[in-house]
Amino acid sequence: MTDRQTRPPNLLIFNPDQWRGDVLGHAGNPAAVTPTLDRLAAENAVSFTSAFAQNPVCTPSRCSFMTGWYPHVRGHRTMHHMLQPDEPNLLRALRDAGYFVWWGGKNDLVPAQNGFDDYCDVKHVVPPGTLPMFGPRPDPASTPDLYGFHVGRLDIPDGHSHYPDSDWAHVQAAIDLITSWDRDQPFCIYLPLTYPHPPYAVEDPWFSMIDRAAIPDRLPVPDRAGKPSILAGIRDRQGLRAWSDDQWTELRATYYGKCARVDHQLGLLLDALRRAGSYDDTAVFVFPDHGDFTGDYGLVEKTQNTFEDCLTRVPLVIKPPTSTPVRPGTADALVELVDLPATIEDLAGLTPGHTHFGRSLVPLLTGAADDHRDAVFSEGGRLAGEQQAMELQSTSHGGRPEDSRYWPRLQLQRGPGPEHTKAVMCRTRDHKYVRRLYEQDELYDLRADPGELVNRIDDPGLAHVRAELGDRLLTWFHETCDAVPHRTDRR
Repeated sequence: MTDRQTRPPNLLIFNPDQWRGDVLGHAGNPAAVTPTLDRLAAENAVSFTSAFAQNPVCTPSRCSFMTGWYPHVRGHRTMHHMLQPDEPNLLRALRDAGYFVWWGGKNDLVPAQNGFDDYCDVKHVVPPGTLPMFGPRPDPASTPDLYGFHVGRLDIPDGHSHYPDSDWAHVQAAIDLITSWDRDQPFCIYLPLTYPHPPYAVEDPWFSMIDRAAIPDRLPVPDRAGKPSILAGIRDRQGLRAWSDDQWTELRATYYGKCARVDHQLGLLLDALRRAGSYDDTAVFVFPDHGDFTGDYGLVEKTQNTFEDCLTRVPLVIKPPTSTPVRPGTADALVELVDLPATIEDLAGLTPGHTHFGRSLVPLLTGAADDHRDAVFSEGGRLAGEQQAMELQSTSHGGRPEDSRYWPRLQLQRGPGPEHTKAVMCRTRDHKYVRRLYEQDELYDLRADPGELVNRIDDPGLAHVRAELGDRLLTWFHETCDAVPHRTDRR
């Protein structure tokens, strides 16, 4: 620890799963019900409205934001290649520095066969009677539009005020920890919740509080020409082309309701910190791992190697402790989730033990800086024949591959075609360039085409942009292609 403060701040790392960056009230979405985040951004936090994930699915993104490394540094490109014991891990670093680390929620980070003892003091286990996420498991044979992931309103059991799933159990346990904390030791509460990940299901009051008429229009289905084949391949297999506008609206409203529920749960945690007298001494970080299609382009869920803003642009709200001055409000600087460990270690007064490719956001929090990056990056996919990256371990619950809601995507990931090709994104404020190994590259003018509907990779009028972003991508790979350990060996 540094001498900047006698006691490092408590940390609340609130990490919902699959939250789009545009579903925030204070970011201008009239249908988003996010009063907790809106209040945070107005009073004592910064909401980064141009924050981007380094991979559009769970495990690779988490491996990145827990290390400060991009996924390519150690090959974290699948759901089944997690952080190994010899790799840096923010939770372990905090624990080694004297934090009491409490982990309540999903994994998708470290190999389950290794256990969690090296990374936290407590890995919370939900109590008996906790109901399955998203309601009863569907029968594929009697579930029309299984691949649409839409469930709708969840029934609340008698005697409960909400649907008692594992997210609620973890949140309540975290509240109990905050309320009873009496140690002279800083705590880190890590809450990787499952919501608003699909299936799209939520209970009242959140299901009913979304104004369907206020939900922004979906992005249309683009022409196949110029777009990566995995989008059309998933769309063909999900079979949702016949859905009416009303069906899409209900799915989107349910997703918005899930986000509203998560915002409410965050509010309960912040209220607990206030009651316990710990709010001022706690740094709060709110961010997901990636976004969600939610009907855009006629799709639901996500992909592993496309980088539309609905998948890669995410909410990021940071409230520092009162010992760090803050300029509250929204900030449009380009930032990345890979910046999180450097920021947390900066606020906690820790000296990193490994090379970070992220950079602390504290200067943006305090108002000492307005800009951060000239470009942001995301990556995914696999090489041809890279069988270990096909996620063959992912199986359906019903025994047949097609009984899994994820079958439309998994079938393509495991196939011989180019759909799952390795790809990488370089995005600036004005343009997005995607390089693909086995398919046509992509280039979008985001000012004229914010929905990324028209690929202008062969437009001679943007040839200079293509060259500039291609060179920027090469520089990024050159800078981040490896990480030399800080500890040297004897010869």
